[in-house]
Amino acid sequence: MSAIQTRKERERAERRQRIVDTARTIAETEGWDAVTVRKLADRIEYSQPVLYSHFAGKDAIVSAVAEAGMAEFAGVVRQLRETAATPEEALRAVVQGYLDFARDSAALYDAIFLLRTDLKFGPDAPQALKDAFTELLLTFAPFAPPHDPETFTEVAWSTMHGLATLDRGGRLRPDFREQRLEILIAQWVRRDRPHC
Repeated sequence: MSAIQTRKERERAERRQRIVDTARTIAETEGWDAVTVRKLADRIEYSQPVLYSHFAGKDAIVSAVAEAGMAEFAGVVRQLRETAATPEEALRAVVQGYLDFARDSAALYDAIFLLRTDLKFGPDAPQALKDAFTELLLTFAPFAPPHDPETFTEVAWSTMHGLATLDRGGRLRPDFREQRLEILIAQWVRRDRPHC
């Protein structure tokens, strides 16, 4: 590859990243409804055709933000899990971290888990999604027996997502967050269940 081709590819990647970063910034300050191709073009001083040369539309931009967010999320879960002294402490830290992430990074959480995207989980998922699921799997696997660890992780993840979504939506009593967390952890760490 020539130096000119390398430079053009680097510039294209930088433009793409700038679009993603700007979309995320707008979403974090004004909400996802404010993220439009026109607003992005104005904010970063690119023409709309330039944006469309990188992304087919808003769903594709949200997908790119979500994929980058999943990579961040995987890193957070990994750090929480690896710094805990026991599997139970890791579980507690990850669940609390998940709920905090949903509350404190609402626009990013929405992009990852609530908005329409092109991202699919499973064998053909982007690496960031696979990494995030693996981190959750490593967190929940000690508590899965006698169940399949991946299925157990999916159910646990769904439970955390439901709790986070209902809490963020004001559907749960805010004074009982800690009690809900304790009940949830107790269900997964039942002493009568064999652990790995």
